[in-house]
Amino acid sequence: MPVMKMKNTLIVIVAILAIVGPVYLGARSAGRVAATAPGAAVDPQPSIKAERVEVVHFHATQQCVTCKTVGRLALQTVKERFPKEYADGIVVFMDIDGSKPENQAMVTRFKATASSLFLNAVADGQDHIEEDADVWRLVYSESKYIEHLESRIRRLLGE
Repeated sequence: MPVMKMKNTLIVIVAILAIVGPVYLGARSAGRVAATAPGAAVDPQPSIKAERVEVVHFHATQQCVTCKTVGRLALQTVKERFPKEYADGIVVFMDIDGSKPENQAMVTRFKATASSLFLNAVADGQDHIEEDADVWRLVYSESKYIEHLESRIRRLLGE
């Protein structure tokens, strides 16, 4: 195979992995969250009366448009749908560049593996961390994304 053709093939493979990789890793780690018997009804987010909810967007330094949109819509949801709670520090938004060494403790704490969005319901001083992989399929519908995330946060707050 000529060198130029091999180089072009390699570029295409790397581009595909850059696009599909974060979505695959997010879906794979979401599968780790709730392991139940086949056919059993699953409550993906049990009711927790949280004192504080952390909405944490993990990403790399270089982000694709979709990754940026996941973070932007999460922050928009928090600010617009929870303005009082946001001002009071009850609902918190964090944008974490997981590739920076100073953020490795957060990456480890949340077990973040790729671009992802996590919700942490802090109740009785305990973390209840869960990845929200659904945002990736909702990212192209701003209203559905915001409704989904608002519902998840309200549920964690016991509303």
